[in-house]
Amino acid sequence: MKLGFALPLTDVGGDPAVVRDLAQTAEDLRYDFLAATDYVLGVNAASRPDWGKRNTSADFFHDPFVLFGFLSAVTRRVEFSTEVLILAQRQTVLVAKQAACLDILSGGRFRLGIGIGWNPVEFTGLNEHFGDRGKRSEEQVEVMKALWAERHVTFHGKWHTIEDAGINPLPSKGSVPLWYGGHNDLTLRRIAKWGDGWVMLTHEAGETARAEFAKLHAYAQAEGRPKDAIGLGVWVSAVDNEEAWRREIQSWKEAGVTHVTLNNTFGRYHHRRLPGRSLAEHLNAMQRYRAAVADLLP
Repeated sequence: MKLGFALPLTDVGGDPAVVRDLAQTAEDLRYDFLAATDYVLGVNAASRPDWGKRNTSADFFHDPFVLFGFLSAVTRRVEFSTEVLILAQRQTVLVAKQAACLDILSGGRFRLGIGIGWNPVEFTGLNEHFGDRGKRSEEQVEVMKALWAERHVTFHGKWHTIEDAGINPLPSKGSVPLWYGGHNDLTLRRIAKWGDGWVMLTHEAGETARAEFAKLHAYAQAEGRPKDAIGLGVWVSAVDNEEAWRREIQSWKEAGVTHVTLNNTFGRYHHRRLPGRSLAEHLNAMQRYRAAVADLLP
């Protein structure tokens, strides 16, 4: 089981020194990976009084490719994961190129977590269609996998046309690990066919989560893939006490979870956000959590 840390930029901002120090501290504490979320446009909440608790322009997000490119130069071992990047609102070939470059520059430390998104405002602003984003993302994955594996690609699809061309550099191992976020049945079927892992957020540790994992493994088996070919990721927070953290980690470990992300800025579903939002409090929570569960991770 690997333990990661979600960079709390919505609380502490993205000053280069702050981002660097967070990443290096996480690496020194033996966190296995750093996670970042992708938002390009944030709405003006003042003009949308019914927007609810979703992200707005007040929330700070660095572009994950730029962020991880910067952090790959100031760290040595820690890995990087988008959790998640909204693939369907971005140009496919460009994402494939950016992911391959980050793979090379980081020494193979990057996992690309993708999702289909929920915010039509972003899609409109990026000149992409919101209504077909799920089906379009399937073709996007096919295009990216072809571009990562082959020097030259010829592809004629519904949304993409490539005429005997390719990206350079190619990723170091012929692909970039591809993880999915999302929680409906179609997402599970896409993971079973194309994915290397699933970031699951909606269910707390227990029977419902285990049933969803079993469903994913059954779909993978139907695709001719062993269940251990697909990683399982969840988010936790450092809001309760150490004993509660240990019980949760142990439960996830018994369920077969391979990647746990400590995310202290997410407060939806059963997750709880860290009450104190200062840099010092985030650093303290990071240190306490790692110390509390370290012996349960191997």
